[in-house]
Formats: sequence, C-alpha cells, structure tokens
Amino acid sequence: MSTSNENKTIEQKKALNKWASNNFVGSIVAGTGFGKSRCGVLAVEHALKSGDRALVLVPTVQLQDQFRDEFKKWGLEHCLEAVDIICYQSAYKLQDQHYSIVIGDEIHLGLSKEYRKFFYNNTYDKLLCLTATLPEEEEYKNLLYKLAPISYSITLDECVELGLVSPYEIQCIPIELTLDERVAYKAINNQFVRAKYLLGEFDAFDRAKSIMKNPNSHPEDKRAAAQFYQAIRERKAIIDFAENKITKFKSIVMSNLDSKILAFSGANAFTDRLASVIGPLAMSYHSGKTKKQRELILSAFKNDIIKVLCSTKALNQGLDIPDANMGIMCGITSKSLPMIQRVGRLVRFQEGKTGEIIILYVRDSQEEKWLKNSTKNLDNIIWM
Repeated sequence: MSTSNENKTIEQKKALNKWASNNFVGSIVAGTGFGKSRCGVLAVEHALKSGDRALVLVPTVQLQDQFRDEFKKWGLEHCLEAVDIICYQSAYKLQDQHYSIVIGDEIHLGLSKEYRKFFYNNTYDKLLCLTATLPEEEEYKNLLYKLAPISYSITLDECVELGLVSPYEIQCIPIELTLDERVAYKAINNQFVRAKYLLGEFDAFDRAKSIMKNPNSHPEDKRAAAQFYQAIRERKAIIDFAENKITKFKSIVMSNLDSKILAFSGANAFTDRLASVIGPLAMSYHSGKTKKQRELILSAFKNDIIKVLCSTKALNQGLDIPDANMGIMCGITSKSLPMIQRVGRLVRFQEGKTGEIIILYVRDSQEEKWLKNSTKNLDNIIWM
C-alpha cells in the first residue's frame, strides 16, 4: 500500500471513529479525493452486521452506479443485497420506512424543502452525511447542524498537506469583453444598479425574493424586482458566453495536447461550443445528454479516444477521473462549493501528479468578484 493510501486509510478511520463516538449520527466534511465514499461503504458494512437494511442517498443516477462500484471496489459486493441506492428526487416521496443506516452523499443537494421530507417522514438508527464543504446558505447549514452535526472536517489544502490528494496550482487569467459585449454589459449593469437602488441598497436580494413571492406586492415593486432578476440573468449570460474565452480556451488546449483536460463552463450551449472549437479532441458532457450518451462520452475520455471533456455541472459531483491533470474553467459562480468540487476533480492522487487549474474570467466584471469569493478557501492561487 502506498504512503498516500496508508495516510488516507488512517484519516478515514479517524473520521468514522469520531462519527461513531457521536452516537453514529453526524457529517464528514472532506475535500474531494479524501475517500468519503469509502467511509460511507465501511459505515454501511458495520451497520448491517446488526441491522436489516441500509439506504444510500445520492443526487444523480451516475452516482448510483458509482456507489455500487464503490462496494465492489472494497470487496463488499455482498452488502448490496441489503442496500437501496436512491436519488434524492425519488427518496423524498418515501414514508414510514425504517433503515439501519442512511448515507446522505453530497448532502448539500439533499436539504431543499422538498428533499428534506425524507428525514422527517422516515426513521433510521444511524445517519452519515458526506460533503466536500458546508452549504453556504444559512438555512441549509443550520439544518445540517441539527440533522447531522459535523463529526469530522478536513479542507482540501489539509488533504494536500497530508498527501491524501495531489498538489495543485490555480492560474487566474483575465480576458476582455469584445466592444459589443462591453456596451451590452454596461447597459445591463446600469439596469441592475437602478433596480437595486429601488429595492434597497443593502438587502436588494432578500427584498426582491419577498416581493416576487407576495401576490399582493405593489406593481412598481414587482417591476423593480423583475428588472433586478432579469439584469442578473442577462449580465451572467454575457460573462458566460464571452467570445474571447473561446479563443483563449482553444489556445490553451492546443498548447497542452499531452494533457487530459476537464473544461467547465456556465451553460450547456457554451459547453457544446467549447467542444466544437477543438473538434475531434473533445466531447461535451452535461444534463442535455442521455444516460447512455454520457456513459459513452466518459468511456471515450477514460480510454484516451478524446483528450478534453467539456462539462457544465455534471462533473461537479463525485465522478472519479484520476488521470485528468488539467482543468480549464470558462464559467464560475460566487459559491465556493462548486469551485472546490471542480478543483477536486483534478487532484485525485497519482504519484508525481500536480493538478493544473486555469480559470478564465472577465476582467473588471462581476465574474472577478465571484472568482475572489469562490477561491477564498483555497491556497496556491496565481493571478496572471
């Protein structure tokens, strides 16, 4: 066993022991590549020794298959006879079911008002929730604290220090909008500022949300709230579809033809454009593809038939692609969780590997502010 695997096993056992000492109810918050899925598998095996049935909750069909493979990977395939693996969008409809243990994978995606119904309408003896970082929304964070208090936490950079994942380097490269894009962005940003002023400078987001929810809101308030949301959408669209991102993306790929590259964008249509500009080198992988198509595309990337896999959100959660060594982000949000998940795709441990991440952002735009916020919990960032 390599030193990395030995250290990883030690930390995983530490995490599970802390969860067990909390009466088998809690959360493991650990950077991608730590081995949270293995923790879930080991917890299920332990629970089934004295229990009848286990449940694993996941956000996507792809992760259903991956969790099944995780049991096989660790020689625990026999446990699958007593394990249900269900997506959150189906599990919340269950009522009056009892499980010896419930594993909530990517739990930040299972805390919405609909999905949380599962935890209120069913019972379980043990609960283990897994996530790369805490939810940023206060409501979801507080719910997680009540549902499954944090038993063990380790950051992505702490995982790097312990040798659990490969080191990484992030380069942030600014790009300029074209003249037409700058004119459009300025006009839409002015609309955003005006609407924000009408709604209230410091609580515009909360006020806009409450206005749109209230059927008795004043028509002028509704108009301001609608303009506010429209400006946010249109401003983001200009940033997400910035033409110079495509030019720079193609240049980076053609200069790194010996790398296996994951590319991320902010919209499916732009993801398809990224794949198309480098032709047979790439395919796009997103929610617009069927399950069969996604399986074939992922297989093509893993078998070196293509060198670049372009995604929107579909690669954020859980998928294991250890030999990808470069990431190019052409669309981001202000939240740190998607950023940590995407970086995590590039730091799955391999001897001698350093994950190289390049982030293309629009200079002097809202995207620059999003970037600073989303990378605030990460080290080794170079601003070009």
